Amino acid sequence: MTVDESQNSSSLSDRELQIVELVAAGLTNQEIAEKLEISKRTVDNHISNILTKTATGNRVALVRWALQWGKVCLDEVNCCVLPVSGSAPEGSHPPSASESQSERKAPIETADSEAADEVAL
Repeated sequence: MTVDESQNSSSLSDRELQIVELVAAGLTNQEIAEKLEISKRTVDNHISNILTKTATGNRVALVRWALQWGKVCLDEVNCCVLPVSGSAPEGSHPPSASESQSERKAPIETADSEAADEVAL
């Protein structure tokens, strides 16, 4: 698998993209399993496959990959891909804004953002 292929989310299934969003929201594998009504072991397998496909070694690197490639946005930050010079791996680049318009993601609500909303009231 080339670097471009490993950085391309088209190789991730819809379920894997859903799991990436839940990982980015800060859920544990057990919490993801309960939310999706699947076993923790199935989530473990999905995470392992996702890490392999994205060439990321851990959850933090996976979330960074997802943010860089516009697959998730957190607290209404990074909801569309903006060109970033020098941050993409050599030989690859995040999709341009025009390429990603149809793939814009809704913000992921995190526990921290919900608590901040309550404090702001």
